[in-house]
Amino acid sequence: MTIRVRRVAAACALGAALTACGAPSAPHASRPTPTASAAAPSRPPTLAPGPAGLTPVFKNGPRVDGKTVALTFDADMTADQGPRAAAGEHFDNPQLIATLRALKVPATVFMTGRWADEYPAEARDIGRDPQFEIANHSYSHYAFTGDCYGLPTVSRDRMKADVERAYTAFKKAGVPNAMPYFRFPGGCYDRQALKTLSAVGVTAVQWDVVSGDAFATDSDAVAQQVLEGVQPGSVVVMHCTRSAAPATEKAVRMIVPELRKKGYRFVKVSELIGAADRHR
Repeated sequence: MTIRVRRVAAACALGAALTACGAPSAPHASRPTPTASAAAPSRPPTLAPGPAGLTPVFKNGPRVDGKTVALTFDADMTADQGPRAAAGEHFDNPQLIATLRALKVPATVFMTGRWADEYPAEARDIGRDPQFEIANHSYSHYAFTGDCYGLPTVSRDRMKADVERAYTAFKKAGVPNAMPYFRFPGGCYDRQALKTLSAVGVTAVQWDVVSGDAFATDSDAVAQQVLEGVQPGSVVVMHCTRSAAPATEKAVRMIVPELRKKGYRFVKVSELIGAADRHR
């Protein structure tokens, strides 16, 4: 999701659709699925439902649980952007993924199902690399509320199906265990959207630091915005696409060593959610 921040209902809203992330590298061993055997890892941590059973919303981890920070990257592709890809527009950013690997930075990629359908090899490669985790960013990247930065809107009766369709796309691409986390397209949600998605059993993941990388060309400014905003437990929202976030990879190369100098440790969203659950 592209970010030009404002508040929408209870959420920070993100800007209109971006497109996405990743490229295949050497094959990685597939992680076992949670139900594979008694020795398999337990189900990823989630937050308990909110009042009246609403989908819980996670924004950041505990501020007192050490200097941890999660970099998240939205792999956006809107359902109607296929013709642009067919015309040759590049919606991945292989150098960014390579840089994260080289710097040994764990990260969470919020991917749309439409993107996984377009780039199954990249989706599979990221999803099978234990350095990363893939989470759900809807299938269509259509908004779950009205007035969300001009995004088309999913009808109430299609919201649940749109999220489930993304998980189906991940499985089809060969992603072994997509996480039970969901990021609303555009960052826009309301009480009705939270109620509608309660049956899916996901934790909605927002953020507390906006990188400003969407459509940015000044990597120094992106890096500075992140470095000034990060606190212990922060979730940083960024993007990975050559066409719409060209400054991100260079910004990451500046952000990572500076935060490490300050004593920060990079983690996936799942670790922050687990810490938050323990502090409840």
